[in-house]
Amino acid sequence: MPRFELVTSIAAAPAEVFGASLDVEVHTGSMAKSAERAVGGVTAGRLKLGDCVTWRARHFAIWWRMTSKISACAPPEHFTDEQVVGPFKYWRHEHRFEADSRGGTVMRDEVDFEAPFGLLGAFAQVVVLRRYLIRLIRIRNQHIKTVTESAAPGSAG
Repeated sequence: MPRFELVTSIAAAPAEVFGASLDVEVHTGSMAKSAERAVGGVTAGRLKLGDCVTWRARHFAIWWRMTSKISACAPPEHFTDEQVVGPFKYWRHEHRFEADSRGGTVMRDEVDFEAPFGLLGAFAQVVVLRRYLIRLIRIRNQHIKTVTESAAPGSAG
């Protein structure tokens, strides 16, 4: 099963980064290029353990829906979201937040996924999907970084 990990350093406290990462509006702001929005379940505010949200977004010129659930949550250290219904055969995204030595946060994303459609899906995973997903998570993380750093005490924003 494909897996990737991304690490992002953010000059804001772990609790702030954790909260922003669970905020529906912050997420939709990060995915503006794919017109992603929450259309079911919790559609605004901060998600918590057990919450489900259905996202609708355009990727590869196709409209997709994915319902995910916050299946684990230990503020402000980590949370996990998993696909309940959607385009993947399997999707699990662990979000981890660790304080760094400068009062900021090391945010770690660990993503496990599997495409449907057997050999065709496996080919797509290798050729396109993994790189595309890494790019999406990087865009999301940059948005969270911008939002939390601009709100951090002592910031110029």
